[in-house]
Amino acid sequence: MVRRLFVLLVALALVAAACGDDSTSDTTEPGAATTTTAGGGGGATATTTGGDGGQGGGTLAEVRARGVLNCGVSEGAAGFTNIDGSDFSGIDVDYCRAVAAAIFGDSNKVEFFPVSSQVRFDNLKAGQYDVLFRNTTWTASRDTDVGMNFGPTTYFDGQGVMGPISKGFSADSEPEDVDGLLLCTSAGTTSEKNVAEWASLGGATIRLETLETNEDVYTAFIDGSCDMVTTDASNLVGERFTRGFLDEWVIFPPTNISKEPLGPAYREGDDEWADIIDWTVFVTFIAAEKGVTSATIDAAIAAGDDPELLRIAGLESSEIVADLGIATDGFLQVIKQIGNYNEIYERNLAPLGLVQAGSLNALFTEGGLIYAPPFR
Repeated sequence: MVRRLFVLLVALALVAAACGDDSTSDTTEPGAATTTTAGGGGGATATTTGGDGGQGGGTLAEVRARGVLNCGVSEGAAGFTNIDGSDFSGIDVDYCRAVAAAIFGDSNKVEFFPVSSQVRFDNLKAGQYDVLFRNTTWTASRDTDVGMNFGPTTYFDGQGVMGPISKGFSADSEPEDVDGLLLCTSAGTTSEKNVAEWASLGGATIRLETLETNEDVYTAFIDGSCDMVTTDASNLVGERFTRGFLDEWVIFPPTNISKEPLGPAYREGDDEWADIIDWTVFVTFIAAEKGVTSATIDAAIAAGDDPELLRIAGLESSEIVADLGIATDGFLQVIKQIGNYNEIYERNLAPLGLVQAGSLNALFTEGGLIYAPPFR
């Protein structure tokens, strides 16, 4: 009798614990979300249901129950997050859509949350969005003190400085050319410490003013309140191009003053979700390595002569994809609807003059750093 009572008590305790695990968090912070319009490499295509092999909890379960991916993005960064009313585009936007395609088979099932650099991590930890694709630099302190986890780098960047040619700046300008001048940048970024270290090492003294948004920075620069601006070089190139100052503004020094690996950030403690984000990015790299595009993926699958591609499509060793908790054709939908890395780059960054060939953002087979582990 005592033995039976003991077994009953243990069973009741296990049931109570399971019920406790099913409770939902009420810490989600309200924010302005904007539903995507159709875009990227194409519309939604039919997908199979599946994914019972995943852990079945955490962020993935919340996203599935909600029926839409919440994605944190920039308030505006040329080539990365372009906002035109309810229309979002850019490399970060495309990767938000890619994650939605992997989970739902529909790249349009995403809501965008434009967020400032100052609160982007706090809002992510509070649950306002599920993943942050916001031209965000991976650093040691953000990986530890701030408590973020980071996925594969989608753009290898570096910080630069930009000033008017009319004030004597050139592409060869160095710290001595900025001595005593005022630089502006966005608050809450790595740019402040980077440029201060660069100036100090070069024997220069600078004044630095941080402003709330990217738009505030360029408004102050254009009206002459700031002598120069400093941030990621990709942002400088994009803003110079889109604002029509190609012949008036110059970017320097010749070598970037920092390393800025940009990519997704997500909350710690959810390995399944981390795997989904990471491999969504990686499969776009692998497709680019193989020269497989959104337009040729079906023919490449039909040919059936590339085992790794068949594994990505869930047609061979389907348990690899199923163990992530997504449909077996989830990653196939990423390529069909969004495209490979080269397509994403050419669509969003090449028009700004950011050349992929010969840069760090070329494939590793072409001398760059874009590299994925094997899908097996």
